Amino acid sequence: MSISANIQTTRQAVKLTQEQLAEAVGVSRQTVAKWEAGETSPDLEHAAALADALGCTVDALVNFDSKGTGLGAPPKGRHLFGNVKVGERGQVVIPKEARELFGINPGDKLVVLGEDGQGIALCKEEDFMAGVEAVMAAARRSTR
Repeated sequence: MSISANIQTTRQAVKLTQEQLAEAVGVSRQTVAKWEAGETSPDLEHAAALADALGCTVDALVNFDSKGTGLGAPPKGRHLFGNVKVGERGQVVIPKEARELFGINPGDKLVVLGEDGQGIALCKEEDFMAGVEAVMAAARRSTR
């Protein structure tokens, strides 16, 4: 996707009008319309303001590729790594970018969490256990 498509899709995803986005960035609605149409591109200063107003990073605004999902650029701190295929025995290959970002290495153990209607999540076992231990410690302190 191009920056123009990312601006438009992300603006719509966060439910802003062109007027609202223009006001947040300090430009006219026509400028936003030209950015979304691909007639012009925002300069670096405006790209930073756009990313801030849309709740994403400049990198996501420029480089995000929704691969036909219709999704906008992901919010800051959240990532969309693309699609994976589940193998016959339930195997899933975690994309390299995700493994590098979250420090997942061969041999690491992951905890699989799930919630009906929400989906599943993976967490490194050591991080999960650290969270469990923190909750248990807090519970012990509150019963004293």
